[in-house]
Amino acid sequence: MQNLYRTAAVVTIFSAIEHGLGFLYRIILSRTLGPEGLGVYQVALTVFAVFLTATSSGLPITLSRIISKHRARGSKRGEQAATTAAILLTLMISLPLTILLFLLKTPFSRLFSDPRCADLFYILIFGLSFTSVYAILRGAFWGNKRFFAYSLVELIEEIVMILVGVGLLLVFQTGIADVNLAAIAVLISYLCSFSIALVYFLAKGGKLKNPRGEFLPLLRSSLPVTAMRTSSSLVNSFISVLFPMRLMAAGYSSSRALSEYGVVYGMVMPVLMIPSSLIGSIALVLVPELSECYYKKEKGKLSVLVEKALNATLLIAGLLIPFFIVCGGDVGAMLYSSAESGKLISVCAVILLPMSVTMIATSILNSLNCERETLLFFLLGAAAMLACTWFLPKYLSSGALCVGMACDYLITAVCSLILLGKKTGALRSWKYFLRLFAAVVPVAVIGYFARKLFVLYFSYLPALALTILVIGCAELLLFSALRLMDVRAILRRFFAKRKKVKTA
Repeated sequence: MQNLYRTAAVVTIFSAIEHGLGFLYRIILSRTLGPEGLGVYQVALTVFAVFLTATSSGLPITLSRIISKHRARGSKRGEQAATTAAILLTLMISLPLTILLFLLKTPFSRLFSDPRCADLFYILIFGLSFTSVYAILRGAFWGNKRFFAYSLVELIEEIVMILVGVGLLLVFQTGIADVNLAAIAVLISYLCSFSIALVYFLAKGGKLKNPRGEFLPLLRSSLPVTAMRTSSSLVNSFISVLFPMRLMAAGYSSSRALSEYGVVYGMVMPVLMIPSSLIGSIALVLVPELSECYYKKEKGKLSVLVEKALNATLLIAGLLIPFFIVCGGDVGAMLYSSAESGKLISVCAVILLPMSVTMIATSILNSLNCERETLLFFLLGAAAMLACTWFLPKYLSSGALCVGMACDYLITAVCSLILLGKKTGALRSWKYFLRLFAAVVPVAVIGYFARKLFVLYFSYLPALALTILVIGCAELLLFSALRLMDVRAILRRFFAKRKKVKTA
């Protein structure tokens, strides 16, 4: 268990750096491209994500689970054959799809409301096969518990995209449109991560074996996950077209409608996705472990791991919610110079809880061979999201997307928790949730009134800093009092490590 914690800590550090850099890059893009340009960029990425998801999304997690099964049985050949089958499957889909899209470029481009979106999409589509194979190699690293390699290559991809993007947008004068340069940076990062992952795979003795007997198990398990994630990408793509259309029907201009979409998905969502780096790290480390427990029928250990993962996820969301509720407006103003984004961050802060639970619960269920069930839960949530996107823009403008996401994540989270309870025994995390709720509400109230008081006597930045300090102290006291986290144990470990360092 200690080794599991150490691995999770290392992965979390890498993930936090990666997401932190990506977040800073998103700020640069928002200021360079503007809300409208960011909306165009986001639409193109969203449509590209549909094809990327269709070619590879279900295969990596399925491959990692099948590799875990072969590891439990001591079959090295089975691991290599499964990896070969996954690579062949993704190439059999991605290569013909890329060729077909270029052959149908003119009619397909008409699907975009703005021709700039089509230009960006066709820059990105060059990297489809490369990044699809890279996703499979990542799945092989995952299944073999090579988390350092998995995380390092992901971080390098992010760094390359940022360096190339900043260089093209802010340093070099190319004469190419800024949104196109941002897409070129993404393409180059895809090619780079594929090359590094392939070299590492071969250097570590990775081999391709006859995939006979592995195609059907891979397809059977990956199709529900692929269907779910492809449907998710399709829904997001559909929303990127439907939402501006519904706003325009309500009297908004095309430019304003794209800007509204850009604010939510280009500014608000990156902030709300901050916990995903930590939750993703937990899922990354736990999935192979959970799969092995599942195949070895170690139900007791499985139940303990699931409960710890859920409690850690709830804690992460609970620590951030009061800060976003109270200081969301300041975050939007400082990062994006946008009062609208700040208001939405504050309003949408409560979405963090069902969103975080959905992320971890879906990963856990997929590792327990429940891909069909997670697909059904997704479809239920997506139906609610689409209904909100259709009916609410006239009344709530960009708030319609926030309400839709809240309904989507809430439905998916509740359904996933019910199934997890059946799979692993009665979940005790609901008790942890009640204690968390009892802590988060007073912390948010204390932070709200503290901010009201500080802005009367201090300038903007000192008032914000003092508000954050008050929220942090309130969380420390209440979370410790309600046994949500063991502050004394954390401090003991911290000072013990410092003592060891000084002794050495």
